Amino acid sequence: MHIAVFDIEVHLPSCCPFTLLVTWSISEPNRRTDHCMAAFNLSDHDCSSFILTGIPGLEAAHIWISIPFFTFYIIGLLENFMVLFVVGKEETLHAPMYLLLCMLELTEISASTAIVPKALCIFWFNLKVITVGGCLTQMFFLHVVSVTHSAILMTMAFDRYVAICNPLRYATILTNARIAKLGLVCLTRAVLFILPLPLLLSRLPFCASRIIPHTYCDHMAVAKMSCGDITVNRIYIFLLVFIVLGFDLTVIA
Repeated sequence: MHIAVFDIEVHLPSCCPFTLLVTWSISEPNRRTDHCMAAFNLSDHDCSSFILTGIPGLEAAHIWISIPFFTFYIIGLLENFMVLFVVGKEETLHAPMYLLLCMLELTEISASTAIVPKALCIFWFNLKVITVGGCLTQMFFLHVVSVTHSAILMTMAFDRYVAICNPLRYATILTNARIAKLGLVCLTRAVLFILPLPLLLSRLPFCASRIIPHTYCDHMAVAKMSCGDITVNRIYIFLLVFIVLGFDLTVIA
C-alpha cells in the first residue's frame, strides 16, 4: 500500500513567531484515483452531454444497418412530399379528408427526421455524443409528433364517422376551415401535454454514466440516467399514455 503525504506549511505574519505544519495522509495512491476518474469518464464534456450507443450488440454491423435506414428514410420522404405536392396542386383534392391526410404525412416526415439523421451520424461517422439540450429537444419534438399523429388519426376517424352517419350534412359539419382548426387543436394539445417532460428532466441531476442504449433520446431512457428520484416522471408518463393515447384509441374504436 502506498501512502501519500502532503505537507502544508502556513506562514503567519511576523507578529506570530511560529509556523503551523499540517500533515494529511491518505491511504489510496494517486494512480488509483486517476484510474477511478477514467473509469467513470468524469470530465467537463460529459457534464453537458449524453452518449447514444446506437443499437447495442450490433456495433460492428452499424454500416450495414444504416443502408435500410437511409433507403426507407429517403423513400418515405419522397412519398410523403409527393402526396403533399399532388394535394396542393389539385384543387379537387382540397377537401377535409385530404387535408387530414396531408397533416398525417407532415407528422410522419417530422418523426422520421427527428430520429433518422442522428442515427445515420452514429452509424456512419460514430458521432455518438449529443448535448443535454439537444437530447431534450429531440425528445420533445419526437413525443409531440407522436401525440399529434394519434390525435390526427382520431380526427380522421371522426371524419369518416360523420361521412357515413350524416352524409347530407358532411359538407356543413366538416369544412376546410374547421379541419384546419382541429389540426391546430391537435398540435396545441400535444405541446401542452409533452412540455412538462423536458421540464421534469431538466431539474434532475445526472450520474457519471450517461450512456443511452438507443439511437435517439427517449424520455424514460434519459430519466434512468438520473441519480435523483424519477417517481414523478414515471407517474406522469403513465398518466400521459393512459389519458391521451387511451382516449384517442377509445374514440377511434
